[in-house]
Amino acid sequence: MMYDEVSMYPMVPLTALVMPLQSGLVPDGGRDEIFQTIFVWFLILGTIVGVVVIGYMLYNAYKFRDRGERDDDDGIDRPELGELPEGGGGGRKLALSLLLSAAIVISLITWTYFALVDVETRATQTDDSLNVQVEGFQFGWEFIYPNGNTSETLRVPANTTVQLTVTSRDVFHNFGIPAFKMKTDALPGQTTDTWFQPNETGTYQAQCFELCGAGHSAMNANVSVMEPDAYEQWYENTTPANTTGNATTNATTDNATATNATTGNATTANNATAATNGTTAA
Repeated sequence: MMYDEVSMYPMVPLTALVMPLQSGLVPDGGRDEIFQTIFVWFLILGTIVGVVVIGYMLYNAYKFRDRGERDDDDGIDRPELGELPEGGGGGRKLALSLLLSAAIVISLITWTYFALVDVETRATQTDDSLNVQVEGFQFGWEFIYPNGNTSETLRVPANTTVQLTVTSRDVFHNFGIPAFKMKTDALPGQTTDTWFQPNETGTYQAQCFELCGAGHSAMNANVSVMEPDAYEQWYENTTPANTTGNATTNATTDNATATNATTGNATTANNATAATNGTTAA
């Protein structure tokens, strides 16, 4: 996905502080590995916070439970109905707990935001990636390779970063491959960039995730992850999709032109002969 450079300028100082932390927490690899790692970290942090909060609540519930031995003359200043209780010095603890909670939540949100930005922009840092254009239409997908070859099946090599430039010919679509945790909009007149890195060979399913018409549910495509050697062999044997078609069309046009010219000459000759015969007869 494209990001506005101007809108990112205010985030530069914060990025400098957060990126070193992300480089250690977010691994290199495919999107599925990255998102799995982010999920695990949030699960760990959420579990710690939950245990602390629930444990503290249970501790106080047990400590201040009603033992049935309350004495009104025990010297404790209890609040009276209709009167505001006097402060007992707990305001500072409450403020401190609120500040710490806010700091933790803001830190997690900031880390998550920059982690997602890092995931989307990470593919631009690689030079050996495969670039494929994806065009959506009602109701299918077409994949265009750097040599001009087009295919209805996305074939990619394993252990290689695949950069996709996605667009649409007609209406709004959404291209996604669930197995690789990848999904992006396909908009007419616009392009969106995304990437994925498959690590295991096999056949996977790509599909449209935005209602686009009566055939939306059947708008699928196969994603074939091949061994690098097998992919190279397949790619070397591909040709631009329209080369043969253009050559055939041109040849047909030339033949048609030649035929028309021959027919025209023959017609002219017949007309001349007819005119001569008519004159002789007269």
